Amino acid sequence: MHIPVLQKEVLEYFDPKPNENFVDCTVGEGGHALSILEKTGPNGKILGIEWDEQELKKLEGKIKNPDIKKRLIFTCGSYTNLKEIIKENLAYRQAGNFNSISGILLDLGMSSWHLEESKRGFSFLKNEPLDMRYNSTNQLTAEKILNFWSELDIEKIIKEYGEERFAKSIAKNIISFRQIKPIENTFQLVEIIRTSLPARTLFHSGIKRAVPFKYQRGRIHPATRTFQALRIAVNDELNNLNNVLPQALEVLKTNGKLIVISFHSLEDRIVKNFFRDKQKENLVKILTKKPVVPLFQEIKNNPRSRSSKLRTIIKIN
Repeated sequence: MHIPVLQKEVLEYFDPKPNENFVDCTVGEGGHALSILEKTGPNGKILGIEWDEQELKKLEGKIKNPDIKKRLIFTCGSYTNLKEIIKENLAYRQAGNFNSISGILLDLGMSSWHLEESKRGFSFLKNEPLDMRYNSTNQLTAEKILNFWSELDIEKIIKEYGEERFAKSIAKNIISFRQIKPIENTFQLVEIIRTSLPARTLFHSGIKRAVPFKYQRGRIHPATRTFQALRIAVNDELNNLNNVLPQALEVLKTNGKLIVISFHSLEDRIVKNFFRDKQKENLVKILTKKPVVPLFQEIKNNPRSRSSKLRTIIKIN
């Protein structure tokens, strides 16, 4: 079951009041949105944006309460088009006085549904096609990257987006493997990274150990960083984040708050620098001098929260 990350902290910083309106740019399975709606009755609304049409339909089907259905407005799209969605979405306009937005949430983590049910290769624990797209209209997949990009380009994304110190050897092994057969599923990729491939595949393949044995026994799975890098590249996640932050600040009302939960140091750096620059321009006040991280009990209950960081600002001008 999906467990919203830092849910208590999100509610504390937003401090939602009756009849206030919010935007959840990554509504996913609805955990944060539903907890906010509990505080904003009787007329407060949330615009829930979700890029993945399948996940959005799943959430819509889950909502049975007529009051929640009326106050949670769904739209399928990318949060990079936030201003356009707010301006043009018919259901959004019909919601009434929604120009006054008290808070915007960006939870940049994957949902449990993507990992466990989507069958798109987000998880290295399941043998699935190497898709990794959040939206099926996207032409780029992880399989295309692995089978058609150059060794240097593959090394670059694994090194930069995955912050993987063995990016060079992993990229070299990817090229060696695909010369034998196409890389089509997650278990193939995991085996390339771990280099514990069947002897018949290794024979005359030139594939060497990409990751030292000691590294394979580390705290995180050795495939974690490579899978993360591919997902970021496929969905252009860092550029999307850079594009949405100024839009979010623009549409917030004065004293409205923007909360971003990131799971990657590059994401957190983008958010930190944007918040700092806007504070220097006297447009916002930073409410989190240091990022808020989950407490031990939350990490124990939800290990996927361990890398999450929450930052928030309030719009003052």
